[in-house]
Amino acid sequence: MPANAPVIGICSIGKVAPIFEKIIAGHFSGYLRLKVKTLPPVGLVPAAFIPQRHQYDAAVVLRSLECALPRDCEKLIGVTAADLCIPIFTHVFGEARQNGRVAVVSTFRLVKISDGSMPPESVVYERIAKVALHELGHLLNLIHCNDKNCLMHFSGNLPELDQMSLLFCRYCRSYLQDIVRRL
Repeated sequence: MPANAPVIGICSIGKVAPIFEKIIAGHFSGYLRLKVKTLPPVGLVPAAFIPQRHQYDAAVVLRSLECALPRDCEKLIGVTAADLCIPIFTHVFGEARQNGRVAVVSTFRLVKISDGSMPPESVVYERIAKVALHELGHLLNLIHCNDKNCLMHFSGNLPELDQMSLLFCRYCRSYLQDIVRRL
């Protein structure tokens, strides 16, 4: 890994299994050759809770994460067990601002099968890695990709997410490599 590689911070938001942060860190450093720094956990801001939906507003969570971004980190990924939503979707697996500094990944729906049962750990770990890499792609200014196998393809449900490859297409990979070199 280059000595001047950018540092990506990872922190849990509320109580999250520590393995999830390790999975994300391993994929960021392995796939994109980025330095990763695990940060102390932060609390889930109560103002993000939407009582009518029993969910948390992802935009409010992102704003609170911006306050937790240390100077020595280029970007910050928060991981939460809370169920996240945005006004136009019933739920989101993750959220990031295009070319922004912070993103959030929710494990809430990733650790279940649609019937409520638990999938094998390997499936959960792969889902978390996919969502985290996708959101980091947005932070690095990638948009949704038309290639259904690319990590940057939009997936709004678990079957789509599970069918997606754990790789970026050649175009997105090339763009990411160029962006990472310039950071």
